[in-house]
Amino acid sequence: MDALVIGGTRFIGRFTVEELLAREYDVTLFNRGNHENPFADDDRVEQVTGDRTVSTDVEAARKMADPDVVIDCVAYQPREVRAATEVFADVDAYVYVSSGASYGAEEIPKREGETALEPCTDEQATDDSHASYGARKAEGDREVFAAAERGVNAVAVRPTIVYGPHDYTGRFDYWVQRVTEYDRVLVPGDGDALWHLVAVENVARALVTAAENGTPGEAYNVGDRRLLALEELVETVADAAGTDVDVVTAGPRELAGDVDPDAVPFYRHYPHVLDTEKLADIGWDPVAPETAIERTVTAALEAGPDPADSTPSRADEERVIDRLGE
Repeated sequence: MDALVIGGTRFIGRFTVEELLAREYDVTLFNRGNHENPFADDDRVEQVTGDRTVSTDVEAARKMADPDVVIDCVAYQPREVRAATEVFADVDAYVYVSSGASYGAEEIPKREGETALEPCTDEQATDDSHASYGARKAEGDREVFAAAERGVNAVAVRPTIVYGPHDYTGRFDYWVQRVTEYDRVLVPGDGDALWHLVAVENVARALVTAAENGTPGEAYNVGDRRLLALEELVETVADAAGTDVDVVTAGPRELAGDVDPDAVPFYRHYPHVLDTEKLADIGWDPVAPETAIERTVTAALEAGPDPADSTPSRADEERVIDRLGE
């Protein structure tokens, strides 16, 4: 079997290629070539350089790869999904990497086909800001549904917040740094904040499973099968790092003026939970979160944790911690 991965060199795409290789696919990468190709020395992986927003480049990639399966990791505007489903109309499976952010209603849990999606205006559809991300992903889902109506074997997979080795966002690194450098770690709220996370290898397994067993026109949520509240997540990270920390919780009054809780990775005031039963029903076999977290922490420590610039400063956190200790 031949697979074409649009993207394929950084995070989700990189793990998807590894999953495809483990299942004995031959793989072609299609991307701009702006990032180092980790598969350059693997003779099972070819690379086609081009711009997925240029239709002639996409056509050229299709002709060179002649894929049975296409996994689209970098479609960020609905028109890109529409164009891809037209170019790859005759493949066995086209899998669009959507997002849990495509849901427009706050429900627990969010279910495919039941929870409303974000609406998307014409202006949002061509925007590239973070504010329109969920709307654009939702409209991409609708393009998948429309393609299936035309007879295209297209499906969507909706990951929640993804973590794992080679994550360039710095979100998980924030917690690795905190538990390895400090004895006291600040957690907003009461520690029970719940933002469903998903290991990158579980996303990769979901994408290939959906390609092999998914039903055209369907969407599949993917998140770790067991959820960890924020305090439990921090403690699991500490265990994986071989450290022992005191978790200090702080409410809005204690945080005010120093730490914005929304800037703390994986904190969410209202729980975000995806139902993953539909994916499990088609054969998805996920890695346990403890295993995935241990691998992620090991990789972060080897590379050196590099938290995102948008996360709170330690000085601001210590002011809150010190006040709570008075």
